[in-house]
Amino acid sequence: RTVELEGAVRRLLDEGFGAFIESSAHPVLTMGVQETAESAGREAAAIGSLRRDEGGLDRFWTSLGEAWTRGVSVDWQAVYEGTGAERVELPTYAFQHERYWIEVPLSVGDVASAGLGAAGHPLLGAAVELPDSDGFLLTGRLSLQTHPWLADHAVSGTALLPGTAFVELAIRAGDQVGCELLEELTIEAPLILPGRGGIQLRLTVGAADASGRRTLEVYSRPEPDADRGDASDQPWIRHASGVLASGDATDGGADLSVWPPAEAVALDVDDLYERFAAGGFGYGPAFQGLGAAWRRGEEVFAELRLEQRQHADAALFGLHPALLDAA
Repeated sequence: RTVELEGAVRRLLDEGFGAFIESSAHPVLTMGVQETAESAGREAAAIGSLRRDEGGLDRFWTSLGEAWTRGVSVDWQAVYEGTGAERVELPTYAFQHERYWIEVPLSVGDVASAGLGAAGHPLLGAAVELPDSDGFLLTGRLSLQTHPWLADHAVSGTALLPGTAFVELAIRAGDQVGCELLEELTIEAPLILPGRGGIQLRLTVGAADASGRRTLEVYSRPEPDADRGDASDQPWIRHASGVLASGDATDGGADLSVWPPAEAVALDVDDLYERFAAGGFGYGPAFQGLGAAWRRGEEVFAELRLEQRQHADAALFGLHPALLDAA
């Protein structure tokens, strides 16, 4: 008969349990447990013990460490018994939470050897002209390891590619084919960034029609993973579509010779990001660019500043997505 896993998990959640350990040769139930907890609106940790082709103690200790970071009590004395490990006193000075790793600008390998052209963009790796049409294909790879600032844009704890990054991708595609205007862009599905591994990105630009307009589509799928199987088994998801066009952009031409603007009333933005967080929108340091704002009638003026750690790659963007998002 059916084992009623969902019902059992919900019952345990109602009784206050928040950690689920799957003792098996490879986790197959953890995803279902996690989804059940999320649908029930509960915080819970679902953790495996061993993995396929990783059945030794090293894998088990790694899983144990993961469980501990998720709040599970661990008998570390039993773990280290017989190893010679000893407890040591903590330093008497306060820990300084400062990052000392050298910030290295993002780069890609020699794509020319693969018959491609370098895209010259932090979110894209290569660009190739399609021989059977006037279209173009741009490719890239996204991950929280290569683009850590994307982790600062989250909804309900899940890192999502910001809508402004889709705008940036579309503008870069337009530059590739000589289209100065992003005439239309529709975001159809969110692009979730996994905690581990990466996402393969594809931008397709169609041939120009009689008026010079081109269609644009943005796709993604998980990259290959030994535990999940070949990425070719994963379907491509279309996240956005739009239209690129040629022509001059119109500019409102606001007069900024006086700053702050004359007759503008200052707005209180001190707790703006705390209010976002209370609503489930997590904006980390990279996306907390709003410093001050003013309102004058229906106009809003703002002072924005990009986080210092993002300056190294900022010039490679048309406009850094985190800065545009702050706007």
